[in-house]
Amino acid sequence: MSTARMLAADTEDGVALMDLGTARGKWRFLDRVGAGLWRRVVCGTPRAQAVEELVAYWARRGADPDQVRADMEALADRLDAEGLFAAVRHPQASGPVEVRYIDAGARLYPGAWVAGHVGLGAALVLLRCLPVRLVVRTAHLAGRLPGRAASPEEADAVCAAVRRAAGWWPGRAARLEESLAAYLAAALTGRRVAWVLGARFVPQGAHAWIATAGAVHGQEPVDRVWPYRAALTMEPSN
Repeated sequence: MSTARMLAADTEDGVALMDLGTARGKWRFLDRVGAGLWRRVVCGTPRAQAVEELVAYWARRGADPDQVRADMEALADRLDAEGLFAAVRHPQASGPVEVRYIDAGARLYPGAWVAGHVGLGAALVLLRCLPVRLVVRTAHLAGRLPGRAASPEEADAVCAAVRRAAGWWPGRAARLEESLAAYLAAALTGRRVAWVLGARFVPQGAHAWIATAGAVHGQEPVDRVWPYRAALTMEPSN
C-alpha cells in the first residue's frame, strides 16, 4: 500500500491539510487566502508566479501590493518548510450524502456484539501505541479480509455495537477510536465499510467516520454538523 504523507480536504471555505508523518496526524487549516496560494502551487503554478497572481488580485481590490507580497512569501515559506505543497487532494463526493445517526437500540446481527468489543479494543491499542501512518496501514490490511459490502442497517449495527462496547471500557472513546473500531468490527464479521478521515471549516474541526455507498454512519445529532470533506478514505480492497 502507498499512502501519501500529506493529505488535503479542500472546501469552499479553505483547505485542511493532514500530516500522516506526525504521531497523531497533525491538521493544519488554511483560510481562503492561504488556500488560494496552496491550490495554485499544487496544481502546477510555479510558486513565484502564484504569489504574483495573488498580489495582482488583491491590489485590484485596494490592498497594498508590497504588504500582500510579503505576507504571501512568508506563508509560502511556511508551507514549503512543512512540506504542505506536496499534499494530495481528495476527490469530492459525487452527490448528496445521507447522514445516519447512532441508534442505541439497533438490532445487532450475529457476531456484531463480540466484534464491537474486539474492534474497540484493537482501535484503542493501535491509536495509543502506533503513529497514525501505521494505523492506516493496519486498517488497509483489515480491509483485505473476505466479505461483502455492508448494508446501511449493518453499518448502523456495528456503530451501535461499538457504542455499547464503549460503555464497558474505562475512559472515553473519541470519534477517531469509535470509527476505526466500527471499521474493524465490520471487517471481522465479513462486512465492508469505508473508514474516512476528514475536516470542516464552519465550525472548524477534524472528524472520522465510516461510510457505505452514499451514506455516513455513527453520527451524533446533538454535536455533528455536516458536511465534512474527506481527506483520506480507506476502502476495503478485498
